[in-house]
Amino acid sequence: MSTTAELLKGAAELFPDEVVTQAHVRHLDLPGAGRFALITLDNGFDHTKPTTFGPKSLANLNVAIDQVEAEAKAGEITGVGITGKPFIFAVGADLKGVELLKRHEDALAIGKGGHDVFKRLSSLAVPTFAYYNGAAMGGGVEVGLHCTYRTVSAALPAFSLPEVFLGLVPGWGGCTLLPNLIGADRAVSVIIENSLNQNKQLRGKQVFDLGIADAIFEGADFLEQSLLWTASVLKGELEVSRPEIDRGEAWDQAVARGRFIADSKVHGAAPAAYRALDIIAAAKNGDLRQGFDAEDQALADLIMGGELRSGIYAFNLVQKRAKRPAGAPDKSLARPVSKVGVVGAGLMASQLALLFARRLEVPVVLTDIDQERVDKGVGYVHGEIDKLLGKGRINQDKANRLKGLVTGVLDKAAAFGDADFVIEAVFEEMGVKQKVFAEVEAVVPEHAILATNTSSLSVTEMASKLKHPERVVGFHFFNPVAILPLLEIVRGERTDDASLATAFGVAKKLKKTAVLVKDAPAFVVNRILTRFMGEIQNVIDEGTPVATAEKAVEPLGLPMSPLVLLELVGPAIGLHVSETLHGAFPDRFTVSPNLAAVVKAGKRGFYVYDSGKPELDPEVAALLVQGDSVLTEEQVRARVLDAVAQEIGLMLDEGVVAEAQDIDLCLITGAGWPFHLGGITPYLDREGVSERVLGRRFLAQGVASVPA
Repeated sequence: MSTTAELLKGAAELFPDEVVTQAHVRHLDLPGAGRFALITLDNGFDHTKPTTFGPKSLANLNVAIDQVEAEAKAGEITGVGITGKPFIFAVGADLKGVELLKRHEDALAIGKGGHDVFKRLSSLAVPTFAYYNGAAMGGGVEVGLHCTYRTVSAALPAFSLPEVFLGLVPGWGGCTLLPNLIGADRAVSVIIENSLNQNKQLRGKQVFDLGIADAIFEGADFLEQSLLWTASVLKGELEVSRPEIDRGEAWDQAVARGRFIADSKVHGAAPAAYRALDIIAAAKNGDLRQGFDAEDQALADLIMGGELRSGIYAFNLVQKRAKRPAGAPDKSLARPVSKVGVVGAGLMASQLALLFARRLEVPVVLTDIDQERVDKGVGYVHGEIDKLLGKGRINQDKANRLKGLVTGVLDKAAAFGDADFVIEAVFEEMGVKQKVFAEVEAVVPEHAILATNTSSLSVTEMASKLKHPERVVGFHFFNPVAILPLLEIVRGERTDDASLATAFGVAKKLKKTAVLVKDAPAFVVNRILTRFMGEIQNVIDEGTPVATAEKAVEPLGLPMSPLVLLELVGPAIGLHVSETLHGAFPDRFTVSPNLAAVVKAGKRGFYVYDSGKPELDPEVAALLVQGDSVLTEEQVRARVLDAVAQEIGLMLDEGVVAEAQDIDLCLITGAGWPFHLGGITPYLDREGVSERVLGRRFLAQGVASVPA
């Protein structure tokens, strides 16, 4: 049997570029409680580079535990604590190392290595304490779970077990220890529900309320208060009591709830949640060793699977590529924006006004065709600000200031005469938008950017009749504006670098993920989704039952089914985009007569929800005219995926975006496509679709897949 040190040494050789975390041991005299050893995890960088656990880092912690174990045996210390550097406790395994693993046995060694080090904290001759002073995720949470007691800072902003979100399981004790500490139901919420809910984070108070931490202290003197509390525990003045865990039916119900959540989110398409639930289910008997062995095995299997590699790839896109948009001009060319104009005062325009006011904190002025609409738009923004105040997200002073920034007038000259950035959100028709831009250009300053929120029209054509087409840029948001991060920034044929750089600068202040796209019909997300939806619509028109067509794409684990998405977008908008794309690419994009009939009948979608679940609306069913070609789910899925692969291949050939990575970043941040697909291209590669359709992969082997 290899020792822990040998296991970690072998793993370290596979990962030469690890950012190594040190585990510093210092000794303190606790008032009335003797000499205490405190281990601090620190990688030597500030809080912008969080502390992680790669093989060398685990080895360093192992050496620190050797030292305190000897001191505890010799009676030289009364307890051991573990904490992190300022603002960061630890954020788990170093995923850059995981990406490099090529063999199952190396993956197994990482799991065993982490377990072997962490579980020593629970077998020392003295009590152990974890002080969650700052952000704690994954292995950072788990190292604390192996301790006897835990405290948490009230200022802690982010605490989670995000592994299932990425395609892993909490594999260093999380799946086994957490349900045995706080009960299966709460553990399922943290490990499954929060993780699959876009990696939802817990704050310090929630960590305490869940029973993960035994005490909570303010951030300012957190460590000092934690040590005083520790002294009380060691002296026996304070007894920590924890509720008894229900190991009966409640445990089984919690696991069943977890399976229901996993089914509704990933539809069986990604294995991680189900592997985690199997371990939680087995942890009911309290056998920790059996649980740790199961975690090791699950971890190794998942590390060697495509979902995790796609998950890490997606994580890197959102965390790294999103911060350095491909093709964006030098940011020094960007001009300052001290006032924003919004043309239109409908729902989309009002959402944009709210976002600009909140993020840029500059005056925002709306215009529309009559005073009633203007008042309604401004009223909407003020109402949303009041809601933020009611929820405690902003204080009264901030609410008053934000409301004061948002105004509306009818006269465009008065509204935009001193604006630096004007965005239109009017009816999606070329003639209307050209007329609006001509009116705006006549009154804005020379330097002002003219932005369009068009979802599918040509930015170049929109700017073609202006004196200064070089300052027109596409600025396409996704609905709901406050939630979806993507912003497609479209460069028209004559857009200049300064206008583009200003647009990217504004996007950054809006905290949006900006992707540069070419001025091609429907840009990225709408083009792919329209091809995807169009193929679903085609098979329905040809004769496949609606339920079969919808069910066919469930294994992708998308956030919602195609026809539910159509309802969200609005059938009329869906029809309009398909008509635009049919005009551009008539051989690939169809206009469904059934969809046209649904829109003409004024229906808001294909479904009714009388029973709480979506059921085909009888009135829509009566409108449908179908052929007699009935496909199976497998045939539908193959046809849809082939169409999507073909379209992405053509988009890359046309240079709509710089690389396949940008397509995936757009689908993840603009359409909520799952991390375990890596967006879409890793999935098409993994399923052999790209090779079948294009004769090539979208991504090289080892990018979003196990290295060759």
